[in-house]
Amino acid sequence: MLSGVFCALALLAWGLSSLDSQAWGQSISSVRSFDGGVAPLFNLTGPGNLYLDNQGTQGFLYNPGSNFQSYSFRNPTTGQAWSGAVTTLGPQLSIGLIQGANQGGSALVLPGPPRQAAPVPSIQSNLLDEIP
Repeated sequence: MLSGVFCALALLAWGLSSLDSQAWGQSISSVRSFDGGVAPLFNLTGPGNLYLDNQGTQGFLYNPGSNFQSYSFRNPTTGQAWSGAVTTLGPQLSIGLIQGANQGGSALVLPGPPRQAAPVPSIQSNLLDEIP
C-alpha cells in the first residue's frame, strides 16, 4: 500500500517537473472593470497582461518598458473594439505601510472604451442643385 502511494507521488512529481516552468510564474490581480465591478488581470510571462470581465470584454496590454504601453480590447457581444498606445510616467513610488519603505507601483493603464459620439446632423444645402 505504501509503495503504491509513493509511486503515485513520484509520478505526480515527474508530471509537474515536465511542465513549462514559465507557466508557474504567471499571476493574477484584481482591477476595476469597465462596468464598475471587479475583473481579473492575468499577468502573463513577459511584458503582457490579459484582461477579461463579466461583460465579455477581452483585452491584451503590452508593456515592454516602463514608459510605453499598447493595448487592444474587444467585446464580442457588442462588436465594439478599440486599440491604441499610451505613454506613462513609469512606476510611481508610494510610501509603504511597514517602516515607511518605498514600494514600487505599476505603470499599467486600463483605457476605457471610447465614448459614443452623437450622430452628425444632416446638412441642409442647395449648392449641388445649382451645379449644371
